[in-house]
Amino acid sequence: MKSWKMLLGTTSVMAALLLSACTGADKDNKAPKENTASHTGHEGMNHSGSGEVPAGLKEAKQPKYPVGSKVIIHADHMPGMDGAKATVTGAFDTTVYTVTYTPTTGGNPVKNHKWVIHEEIENAGDKPFQPGDEVVLNADHMEGMKGAKAVIDSAKQTTVYMVDYIDTETGKKVTNHKWVTEDELSPAN
Repeated sequence: MKSWKMLLGTTSVMAALLLSACTGADKDNKAPKENTASHTGHEGMNHSGSGEVPAGLKEAKQPKYPVGSKVIIHADHMPGMDGAKATVTGAFDTTVYTVTYTPTTGGNPVKNHKWVIHEEIENAGDKPFQPGDEVVLNADHMEGMKGAKAVIDSAKQTTVYMVDYIDTETGKKVTNHKWVTEDELSPAN
């Protein structure tokens, strides 16, 4: 009986070592990218959206990329986004923020989440928030975001875009993704 348990234990250890040697590499046998601050906590990200926009959000009068424009995304808010081919489905002028917040569902704080727009903050008013301001989020881009207390990390006035794109890692279509900024896009050739 004792030798049976030793054999089973040894087999289990060898199987675990074999499996661990096989994980952690992608199809090109490169080590996986380390999570950056902008990816932290994006496991619950709602990649696709309904296309509905918050009340009071104004369409951009002369966006660099009008609705229907074909663009390339240069942002890594989540895996499969950077380098993706996209179509602009909305363009809006607003203030965008990076925020740090603790999800209402618990867990570690999400740092430097990109992007939350002014109209997605509770009781936003007319004046933009400043870095360091404490706010409550009305955005629901991620699980546990809506109703979460947050701190503004950065703020800038710009045009934000809603886009449809093909995830470069999964090949799946993402529709009405909110938000990318003008400087995170380039024209598709």
